[in-house]
Amino acid sequence: MDDLTVHSARLIDDGRVVENAWVRWAEGRVSETGVGESWRHSPADDAVDATAIAGPGAVLSPGFVDIHGHGGGGFSYDDGVEEIRAARRAHRAHGTTSAVVSLVSARLDVLERRVAVVAGLAEVDHDVLGSHLEGPFLSLARRGAHDPEALRPPEPGAVAALLAAGRGTVRQVTIAPELPDALAAIEMIVAAGAAAAVGHTEADAAVARRAFDAGATILTHAFNAMPGLHHREPGPIGAAVADARVTLELIADGTHVHPDVLRIGLAAATGRIALVTDAMAAAAASDASYTLGSYEVEVRGGVARLAGTDVLAGSTLTQDAAVRRAVAAGMPLAEALRAATAVPADAIGVGHTVGRLKPALRADAVLLDAALRVRAVWASGVRAV
Repeated sequence: MDDLTVHSARLIDDGRVVENAWVRWAEGRVSETGVGESWRHSPADDAVDATAIAGPGAVLSPGFVDIHGHGGGGFSYDDGVEEIRAARRAHRAHGTTSAVVSLVSARLDVLERRVAVVAGLAEVDHDVLGSHLEGPFLSLARRGAHDPEALRPPEPGAVAALLAAGRGTVRQVTIAPELPDALAAIEMIVAAGAAAAVGHTEADAAVARRAFDAGATILTHAFNAMPGLHHREPGPIGAAVADARVTLELIADGTHVHPDVLRIGLAAATGRIALVTDAMAAAAASDASYTLGSYEVEVRGGVARLAGTDVLAGSTLTQDAAVRRAVAAGMPLAEALRAATAVPADAIGVGHTVGRLKPALRADAVLLDAALRVRAVWASGVRAV
C-alpha cells in the first residue's frame, strides 16, 4: 500500500480546526500530520492537493462513524454478509468509513445467528465494527417498528446467549430499563465490553438514572420511542442531558426530530451528541417498498414508515447529510464533525482505532467541499470515492 499525503486542507479533527494542514498515512494508518509546506520534508509516494479535488475551503475530516443503522443502497443488514457489504458501500460513498450493524428485534435463535454472522464479517471487513442489538429487550408500548412478537424481557440467559454469539463484537445493546432484570442485564452487557443504551422505553427520569448508574452510557435516538421532555417530568432525555457520562444519539433527518427540537438537543449536550442515521435499506436509494425485520416499509419523499401507518421505520439518512443538517441547525462545524466521528467512536469503545486522524489510528478520511459535500473518501488509506 502506497504512502499518501493530503495537503492544503482545513483539517477538522476531534473538535479542533487546523488551517492549511496536511495528513500523511502509510500501510493503512496515519503516520504524521503537520501544517503549511512542511509535508515536503518527507514526501510520500503520492501527494494530493485537497483544493484541487474539493476547491477553496476544502475540509479534511476523519471518516464518519455510524453506531446506529440498519442498511442502505437498497439492502438490509439483517439479510446476510453480501447485503451488509452492499449497504456499507452505499454509506461509504457518503463518507461513513466504519459502522456498527444494527439488528432489529427477532426471535432469540434468529438474532444469535445474525450476531454470529456480523462477528465473522467484522474479522475480515475492518469497516464493520460489530453489531448493535436494537432489541429484543424493548418496551411493547414504545416498540416503534419492532415486531411485538419478538420482544422479551432481558433474562440473564438470553443476554448471555447473544453476547456469546457475538464473540466480543457486540458493541451496543439497547434496553428498556423498566423491564424485569434490566439493571442486571445492563451490568452484564457492560462487563462483556459492550455499551448499554437506554431506548424504546417508558422509563421516567428516576428509572433512567438507575440505568445510567448501572452502567448504561448511551441514549438511543434521543426524543424518539421514549417519553418526551416535560418541564416537571424530564424523563430519560432530561436524565441523559444531566449526566455527563451519557452520549445522546440524534437522527438529524428533519423528520425524527423537529429542527427546533434538534437545536435544543444539539445545544444541551455539547461534546456528547452522536449523530446517527438509523438508516434502513432505502438510504442512498429510491422511494419504494422495502422490508425491515418482519415488516413492509413504504418510503415516500425520503420518509420511511410501516406500510399503511404513520409509524416511522428508520430513516433514509446518510452521515454527510446529518452533518449538513446539524450545521444548518446552528451547530458549529467542528462540533458537528466531532458528533459524526470521535463522539460515536468513543461511545462504543473504538476511539483508539477510528474517529480521529492521529498517528497510529486507521487512515479513514473524508474530504468535503465548502458546501460539506463529499468529494473523496479514503478507507484504511485506500481511495474509496
